[in-house]
Amino acid sequence: MIEAWQFVIRNPEQMVEWTLEHLWVTFIACSIAVILGVPLGIYITDKGKEQIADAVLYLAEITMTIPSLAIFGFLMFILAAIGLPSIGFTPAVIALIIYAQLPILRNTYVAIRQVDPAMIEAGKGMGMSERQLLFRVKLPLSVPVIMAGLRTAIVMTIAIATIAAVIGFGGLGQAIWWGIRGARMDLIIAGGVSVAILGLLTDIFLSRVQRWVTPKGLKEM
Repeated sequence: MIEAWQFVIRNPEQMVEWTLEHLWVTFIACSIAVILGVPLGIYITDKGKEQIADAVLYLAEITMTIPSLAIFGFLMFILAAIGLPSIGFTPAVIALIIYAQLPILRNTYVAIRQVDPAMIEAGKGMGMSERQLLFRVKLPLSVPVIMAGLRTAIVMTIAIATIAAVIGFGGLGQAIWWGIRGARMDLIIAGGVSVAILGLLTDIFLSRVQRWVTPKGLKEM
């Protein structure tokens, strides 16, 4: 543990660079996952789309059971075949998007479905259109659950991004990978502890964001 701390003290610029890379790939992957997952989660909540919802959620759950190394390897093969970068940032981002989908998609679906029908009927009684119901009733009431899914996705992505060092991406996983290759326990501990701290601090920050974006009426419930 002392050796790991000494490595961090001797290499602050390297640790900052790895941390920023880790945060950047997490931000990109989760941003795209939100853009894809939230609209899809809303879409499958419509009546008559129960079978589509079951299929989409089942597929998302299946992807979570696939080992991350297998996903990375598969993406490297596919990207190389179509002429895109097969190592580094590109396959890392795509793999992380895939893994981040389930908590975002599932929480969006569950949140919208669990909105009190009485609130929806009240909105209809006021003459709201389906679009207005979505943006003025359903989504505001769903914010806490959707944000909980986003928090889970981001923290999970921070952890899985560590493995991306195996396919040439940097980040804090680089320290762990170098430590394994060189039998350097100090690097392994420095990288592992840094990822854990980063995940914890991110979750604390997101919990405050979640409370800030939650409508005042829901906070008091």
